[in-house]
Amino acid sequence: MLLLGVDVGSSSVKACVMDGATGKVLGADFYPKQEQKIDAPQTGWAEQEPEMWWDNLKICLHGLFSQDHIDAQAIGAIGISYQMHGLVLVDEAQKSLRPSIIWCDSRAVEIGNAAFQGLGEGFCLHHYLNSPGNFTASKLKWVHDHQPALYQQAHRMMLPGDFIAMKMSGEIQTTMSGLSEGILWDFSEQKVAADLLNHLGLSEDLIPPLVPNLGVQAQLSASVATKFGMKAGIPISYRAGDQPNNAFSLQVMQPGEIAATAGTSGVVYGITNQLQSDPQSRVNTFAHVNHGEQTRLGILLCINGTGILNSWLKSQVGGSLSYEEMNQKALTVPVGSEGLAILPFGNGAERVLGNRNPGSRMIGLQFNRHHQGHLFRAAQEGILFSFRYGLEIMENLGLDVQMIRAGKANMFLSPLFRRGLATLTQSPIQLYDTDGAQGAARGAGLGAGFYASSEEAFASLEVLGEIEPVAELTDAYETAYQHWRSHLLELFEESITIS
Repeated sequence: MLLLGVDVGSSSVKACVMDGATGKVLGADFYPKQEQKIDAPQTGWAEQEPEMWWDNLKICLHGLFSQDHIDAQAIGAIGISYQMHGLVLVDEAQKSLRPSIIWCDSRAVEIGNAAFQGLGEGFCLHHYLNSPGNFTASKLKWVHDHQPALYQQAHRMMLPGDFIAMKMSGEIQTTMSGLSEGILWDFSEQKVAADLLNHLGLSEDLIPPLVPNLGVQAQLSASVATKFGMKAGIPISYRAGDQPNNAFSLQVMQPGEIAATAGTSGVVYGITNQLQSDPQSRVNTFAHVNHGEQTRLGILLCINGTGILNSWLKSQVGGSLSYEEMNQKALTVPVGSEGLAILPFGNGAERVLGNRNPGSRMIGLQFNRHHQGHLFRAAQEGILFSFRYGLEIMENLGLDVQMIRAGKANMFLSPLFRRGLATLTQSPIQLYDTDGAQGAARGAGLGAGFYASSEEAFASLEVLGEIEPVAELTDAYETAYQHWRSHLLELFEESITIS
């Protein structure tokens, strides 16, 4: 059986076809080839047309199925990954009523803050494991307050993946994991967050029926099947937000397992079985794709200023140097960069710092001592130390780091970065060749029952390499981290202590 995985991002829509029996990717495509348009009608806003996602997916699928070796008739299950936190509103005719307010839109921050105080911080953290913050529930309240006529026309609210599933099946549904990422799920009561909706004056009728993340959710409609040459009735059997799906694609399913990415921004997503929350909401807790009879929660740490710092140094300092050449120069410098420390927070407000926006800082630069290699190493160490700082918060929430899994891409191409992270966390790192569309395809097979277990679903996923902590560098990295951390706390006058 062939498995179709779809990944609806904010920059593009991707899809792949996987042979379920072998795990081999038979073909993949994405569209548009340039980034999708994000509209910003006002400062801090970010919107995309849901129909644009669907149009781009149709183009992507036509390109994928035009490959001679792919038989669309052999597709047996469909999985969907999607950009998290976006708000989609449709009327009874399933027509989108307005552009989606997507994940990076910040218009609803004050709404969420007010609800956090109004309901009570303790209440929110106990029931929702998060502040309402700038998540989907708060965005829906913004529409209620600022576009009341449009709000009255709304039949259902959805997340981006729910919208794509609706277009493919004609069914409007959502998942518990999806609701939790919108702060619309009450973990204490195990139901839709009715108290928050009532506090915000929002109708619970807008919440679609629930389906499992993993399991038959809906069937491909005859009309859509005809467009792509597929069989009608194929099950849509998996959907998840991009970060839970990234973790799933790396087989991060059990407590202590961690998925990490380090592109422009960096994400650490770890699994815990404890219902705990960060009092300062510096990290966020959501239901993982396998949350159910057993508690499986994903703790999400996002650091905006990671690979973008390395990219900035390449363009502004590195000149014609490649990233590999930069890494080689960095490796000529000892751990700690001989006193040079860089705080990498130069890409907007950082949630891990309580939504502060300090900008990046270079501390201890000596003109007669430090050269390019010091800058390159201090930058990578600053990124590593910000990961360690966030992981300490996550560990205080019950996360027991045992293994880190990552795709071999971006910062994980750097031997310095890989070894440094393993040593700082005292955890081995496994590297894989996978992506969100592949994760969605495997999820489709697992949800449809083609695979009997997650172990079977990932049997073909090969480890490209494993990095162990370097014992002889442990003390040096710990000393350098404490030095870096002292500068961070000094910057904020020790107002961001870990607790």
